[in-house]
Amino acid sequence: MDINKELAELKKRPDFADNVGMILIHNGVVRNWSRGDHTPVKTLEVTPDQEMVEAFRQEYLAKPGIWEILVEAKSGTFHPGDDLLYIIVAGDIRENVKTVLAEILDKIKGEAIGKKEILA
Repeated sequence: MDINKELAELKKRPDFADNVGMILIHNGVVRNWSRGDHTPVKTLEVTPDQEMVEAFRQEYLAKPGIWEILVEAKSGTFHPGDDLLYIIVAGDIRENVKTVLAEILDKIKGEAIGKKEILA
């Protein structure tokens, strides 16, 4: 996902200024170490359930004050530093947008993405 391009496209939409006071972005990348014990990671195999990701996107899009949510959950084998997951949440006020980004991120990471670390 080209974040700058996506933001520019969102801002071109005629109802943007009437509905958006904040945009938050999550850009998840592969860590160089395992979360549990900091063992070095060689690669990460990622298998998102795209239907579940879209279901979560639709669920959170219906929350008060949320105007748009864009999600790209990549699939495949990745190396440390590679981009894995993008989430853009646009909405009216800070309280709504922050909450939705945190919740949808936790749902997607916790329920819709499988991953296997290949340790160095």
